[in-house]
Amino acid sequence: MLSFCDHNYRNGRREFLRVGGLALGGLTLPGLLSLKAQAAGSGTLLKNKSVIFLFMHGGPSQIETFDPKMTAPSGIHSETGEVATKIPGVTFGGTFTKLAPLADRMSIVRSYRSGDSRHDIKPIVHKDTLDANLGALYSRVVGANHPENGMPTSAVLYPQAIDEKMMPAITKFGKFDSPGQMGSAYAPFVPGAGGDMQSNMTLSIPQNRLDDRRQLLTKLDQARWAAEKSDTFAAASELQQQAFDVILGGVSKAFDLSDEDPRVVARYDTAPLVRPEAISRRWKNYQRYVDNAQSLGKLLLMARRLCEAGCGFVTITTNFVWDMHADSNNAGVAEGMDYMGVPFDHAVSAFLEDVHARGLSNDILLVCTGEMGRTPKLNSRGGRDHWGNLSPLMLSGGGLNMGQVIGQSDRHVGGPQTEPIERKDLVTSIMHTLFDLGELRITRGVPNEVVQVATAGKVIPGLF
Repeated sequence: MLSFCDHNYRNGRREFLRVGGLALGGLTLPGLLSLKAQAAGSGTLLKNKSVIFLFMHGGPSQIETFDPKMTAPSGIHSETGEVATKIPGVTFGGTFTKLAPLADRMSIVRSYRSGDSRHDIKPIVHKDTLDANLGALYSRVVGANHPENGMPTSAVLYPQAIDEKMMPAITKFGKFDSPGQMGSAYAPFVPGAGGDMQSNMTLSIPQNRLDDRRQLLTKLDQARWAAEKSDTFAAASELQQQAFDVILGGVSKAFDLSDEDPRVVARYDTAPLVRPEAISRRWKNYQRYVDNAQSLGKLLLMARRLCEAGCGFVTITTNFVWDMHADSNNAGVAEGMDYMGVPFDHAVSAFLEDVHARGLSNDILLVCTGEMGRTPKLNSRGGRDHWGNLSPLMLSGGGLNMGQVIGQSDRHVGGPQTEPIERKDLVTSIMHTLFDLGELRITRGVPNEVVQVATAGKVIPGLF
């Protein structure tokens, strides 16, 4: 907790360090300056890119998303039809009417397979990633907090980041914020989870003692002058700015959508597209469908804001809504794509247009996939079941080559017809976007296990 004392600053150096530490996830002044020094000396290791991984939990259909295959027999081809894209001869599933004109800003991989049909949270967290979120691996290389402003370098966004009344994260299939073998110091930050760092971003000083920013600055000035003759004075001015920015508008503002232009918020907002009353209550997943529609667009907006503020890896998930079996829990694919596909189409298209307008397309890589795909053949209820031999994968931005389809599926959209792209290839491609992998191999202090995860696959052909 940030605190100040008024006892004439006789213990000025100690007080200065207490203000300077800010308790930001264990980030102290020495740690902050050390991280900055490391970053300055990192050479070409970091590519100054960020990744947003939109995890489509439950297993999205490859057919109703990016590979409709209308030439396949009825019962296999897309139940939502198809829509022509900006790429000649390439179509998307029928609910992706806003994404289709933006296909030149995407790479669609039609030969990607997740490898099995189990519900878990691969490839974002898996034994192959040392049981750690990919963002935790990133943080293990660059540090848990940004060296300039203390922003967490990895974050996980659930619907509760938008509204705490929404349903909590599903954890029975894996924990998205798992640091795995990296240790808890590198766990992704989860806004809305009430953790230490989040509570420390709230200014815990009575309003009658601190009613505006000038008074905080005065307190920091007093602490700085008390430490003037100590060995911490050289860092005082920088620390003052960091403390001021982090507590009153730097890091914490990135999580506050009320600070965004209302027109931008409205452009992202998916809530008007699928109202709760339009969703059938027969499905046990009803409330998660509602939460997805209410939160998805704003989660992508928040992710963009975090990346702008220095977060290097953001994971988004809206809680297991893509499992379209048409059973008691889940809708079938036609109805389910009305609930999931329409908000996805709107939110992702808003994101692509927004980052393009802001000149951020080359700086942020968006990855969209899930833990598996769906069966080529519809079941008797109009749903598709678990399928690990082919999964949808879309990438956009990050300075990669866009406007293409990579690989091809077979005629029934059940497996790759061309060379398969595996999970490890996706992970290596993501890490290659963030790091110079050659430099990563020789960077001191990076665990060999992290290097092995980052380099286990091959980069996806045509992306780089």
